[in-house]
Amino acid sequence: MHRSLARIVEFKRYPEFVRLLWWRTYVPWQVRRKGVKAASNIAYFGVPLIYMVEGSEIFIDSNCVLCSVSDYTALGVNHPVVLRTLRPGARIQIGADTGISGGVICAAKAVSIGRRVLLGANVTIADTDFHQTAPEGRRHGHEANAIGSEPIVVGDNVFVGTGAIILKGVNIGVNSIIGAGAVVSRDVPPNSIAVGNPARVIKTFDESGALLVREAT
Repeated sequence: MHRSLARIVEFKRYPEFVRLLWWRTYVPWQVRRKGVKAASNIAYFGVPLIYMVEGSEIFIDSNCVLCSVSDYTALGVNHPVVLRTLRPGARIQIGADTGISGGVICAAKAVSIGRRVLLGANVTIADTDFHQTAPEGRRHGHEANAIGSEPIVVGDNVFVGTGAIILKGVNIGVNSIIGAGAVVSRDVPPNSIAVGNPARVIKTFDESGALLVREAT
């Protein structure tokens, strides 16, 4: 009986149009039912994982794409898109025409994603350390004041490469590019390319994309 039920709910067994219909009808309803304020014209590929603390907010603007299955993105995804608020008053804002593939966005205070942002496969954005630095009671300590947390802002037209991690308090300027696997722990100016761990700016460019600096110090 259990195996039969498992086969029925295994969406990969169904034709593509059935899965797409499900994602375009049931998933938007489910997302709003969880309290997300989402525009009506968002494309869902798969079911995102959404967790909201009471008193927090998640906003998703128009023409966004949330891809939670590997079939629909070149690099594949390690898991569905995860949107999670951790404290009352926390806020996640995702601007119009932004694409997310298997990414994680966790907010204890605020994470703001601009318009036309590209979050490559399996990007992680978290505005909190999740645990306190003091070793005593670290595992079970949940005192908000003891856990480092600062808002994150990702500007318009930013491209974040696959597997990158953006940490608390970071502001990424408009048009910038974050290299694959980078760990961003400090601000990135507009029109910049930042790579590495910790990420550092190696190039800048003008509004046309022409390089201005080959190797920034």
